[in-house]
Amino acid sequence: MPELNEGGVERGCVELARELVKKGVESVVISKGGKLVEQLEKEGSKHIEVDVCSKNPLSAPLRIYRLREVLKELRADVVHVRSRVPAWMLFFAKRGLDFKVISTVHGFNSVNFYSRIMTKADRVICVSGAIREYIQKHYNTPSGKISVIPRGIDLVRFNPDNLDSSFMVEFKRRFDLEGKFIVSSVGRITGLKDFETFIKSIAKIQKIQDDVVGLVVGGAREDKLEYFDGLKKLAEELNANVKFVGSQTKIAEIYYLSDVVVSSSKKPESFGRSVAEALALGTPVVASEHGGVLDIIRDEENGLFFKMGDAEDLAKKILKASGMRFDGYGYVKDNFSLEQMVNKTLMVYEELA
Repeated sequence: MPELNEGGVERGCVELARELVKKGVESVVISKGGKLVEQLEKEGSKHIEVDVCSKNPLSAPLRIYRLREVLKELRADVVHVRSRVPAWMLFFAKRGLDFKVISTVHGFNSVNFYSRIMTKADRVICVSGAIREYIQKHYNTPSGKISVIPRGIDLVRFNPDNLDSSFMVEFKRRFDLEGKFIVSSVGRITGLKDFETFIKSIAKIQKIQDDVVGLVVGGAREDKLEYFDGLKKLAEELNANVKFVGSQTKIAEIYYLSDVVVSSSKKPESFGRSVAEALALGTPVVASEHGGVLDIIRDEENGLFFKMGDAEDLAKKILKASGMRFDGYGYVKDNFSLEQMVNKTLMVYEELA
């Protein structure tokens, strides 16, 4: 992994590692490091810090050498690469070493030589049927080496019966949310998430329901701080009641206390992990009508789709979705459980090893 900070891919990596350890697999994660390393190690995996994140070509030879030395010492059966920079570094570091490579294609990456590396592994895991079709169309990846394995939702963590009630009480107090109509959008601060449309929709809802509060839940990397400042300025200009609560570890609790969760991404989500997590906690989701979320949301049952970039349509759909009631936990358990993902992934490992 490039690093272990926040994001669905990173959390998925940590969860998979934990479950593999439970099944007796020796699990080692190589990354630049980050906030999730402590949790990873507490749950039984080993972490080795190598900068497989930087795109600086000048430092690449030394970093590739370091990775190669680590791999020689590990003598792994399989190496599972989950991003393009680590995949390229692994490509050069592997020469002369004997192990199989698995890649996971998590998103609709730009079609170019740089992205093609993710399809060059011995086996390729796609997180949705849409991703499989995408790489087959653009890279002619053979069907025989592709496995479709949707991201798994941790049904212990995302279980309405296992939530931290004291956190929810304190969180509501801290951000003045008691008795409010709470609409959340969860994800790293980046333009692809289209938080602008989310903020505009909250401003429109305020004219109809003045107790609405929009929550933007996620941190901003240093290279996104200017964009982050622009979002805060937009909220001020529109007088939108939007609170930027930063990166949070108790994501399940935030989904649960929300009345509606929004996924307004401009770029199609390869799967839509946050959507499935929110649904597991019984919270309806309004999402842009494209990508992997089309396979997760049942329109008019547990959520709604809106026209991408249309704040007016998003506001209407948020208000409509707020009255939905459904068995989200049962739905996710039957279709997108972590256990299913782990077992299918382990089968791929065993086939290669």
